[in-house]
Amino acid sequence: MNAQTLANKVWNFCHTLRDDGVGYGDYLEQLTYLIFLKMAHEYSQPPYRRDTGIPAGYGWPSLVRRTGAELEAHYLDLLRTLGQQSGTLGQIFTKAQNKIQDPAKLARVIHMIDAEKWAMLDADVKGDIYESLLEKNAEDTKSGAGQYFTPRALIQAMVACVQPQPGKTIADPSAGTGGFFLAAYDWITEHHGARMDREQKQFLKHHAFHGNEIVANTRRLCLMNLFLHNIGEIDDQPNIAPTDALIGPAPARYDYVLANPPFGRKSSMTVTNEEGEQEKEDFVYNRQDFWATTSNKQLNFVQHIRTMLKENGQAAVVVPDNVLFEGGAGETVRRKLLTTTELHTILRLPTGIFYANGVKANVLFFDNKPGRAEPWTKDIWIYDYRTNVHHTLKRKPLRLEHLQEFIDCYQPGQRDRRQETWSEATPDGRWRKYSLDEVLKRDKVSLDIFWLKDESLGDMDNLPEPDVLIGDIIENLEAGLEAFRNVAQGLENSR
Repeated sequence: MNAQTLANKVWNFCHTLRDDGVGYGDYLEQLTYLIFLKMAHEYSQPPYRRDTGIPAGYGWPSLVRRTGAELEAHYLDLLRTLGQQSGTLGQIFTKAQNKIQDPAKLARVIHMIDAEKWAMLDADVKGDIYESLLEKNAEDTKSGAGQYFTPRALIQAMVACVQPQPGKTIADPSAGTGGFFLAAYDWITEHHGARMDREQKQFLKHHAFHGNEIVANTRRLCLMNLFLHNIGEIDDQPNIAPTDALIGPAPARYDYVLANPPFGRKSSMTVTNEEGEQEKEDFVYNRQDFWATTSNKQLNFVQHIRTMLKENGQAAVVVPDNVLFEGGAGETVRRKLLTTTELHTILRLPTGIFYANGVKANVLFFDNKPGRAEPWTKDIWIYDYRTNVHHTLKRKPLRLEHLQEFIDCYQPGQRDRRQETWSEATPDGRWRKYSLDEVLKRDKVSLDIFWLKDESLGDMDNLPEPDVLIGDIIENLEAGLEAFRNVAQGLENSR
């Protein structure tokens, strides 16, 4: 059975459970528990004979041989017991709950998983199955899972530009379901796997990837996703921390940071007021290594990522438009990025590629540099893949080939060979260079730079499809509302 057939078999059962109120996310969560437990059992048998750390009486056979109320009661006890274990095992089952209330249907899911030999499936097959399930879950807009799912084509393009090398560390302070790690793993194994020695392969499997994910269920999915793709082991210590990356001691430093931090603008915390009522207050990260103190989470992540980088470390990070033009702390952060790092590339992204509506985003590529008086940034290269570009999640989703021209213009590994595609003779070129002096003269050092003429509404004979137009209008309105909120918040903070 190939990956797609098996994925369809696993996923189709979800429709039966929907009638019982089990959503996509809840079903995926139960699959994570059960597939992990089945694989752990297989690894404990010949020829592996590994100690998986599962207490006696709580392994996979204990589920297969039970039915009815006895199965339901034992499953609850199993989830609670395994959540108290150490290592990846305990983290997978942390705060686990049974969302399948009908014991007969729970038994059907168990026997469906029992019919497959999961440990014998190639990592590519298992990984493809799980990735397809994660994407189906992200498509369920009501669940909100899409906010943790970055378009895989965008991730692959970012990794293709950075070109991570064997023996190097790769971090993501907002790991989501682990998409950046998997793309980096695939890049390294595809381009260097044949030449890697045993030590490098072990490093890639056990020590290369480090991340944070504060949402327990998302972190669970991330750990399982990595495990199914042959990253880490059952008895390894988890490489995805449950803590807020922005809080705590100075972070460790890494060779690469690849990230799509949360788009939510503010950080907040729940406090109890004098009347004993709970309310939310803006939370400001007051860190000595930050250039600006602000409650804007997006600006804080940019500052944090710069701190995470080793000297000459490389970052590729997705940021919303407001990071490029916001005044106050935003201007401070941009000035510091331009002087203390080499901010060399900006990719302007189109709307319609994220599951969250109203998102206008960009990718910043910068390299951390040692301190010196002279600014490190000399030229900023901008690729505008937004103007006159239309994508939708279903009818025209973003594919890697759509970003291939950008990758070619980026010139990975040989940026000194870059050539502009824009000129006065070719005004529709999407790849253009701006000097540091030109940028510093802009109001608030805005990096929200564009030059192409939007022709989509000027050519009445070639208008986009109605659903594309409607989607663009909705996203523009929502983006406009967010911009007004940012202005209002800035005025409030300045009082």
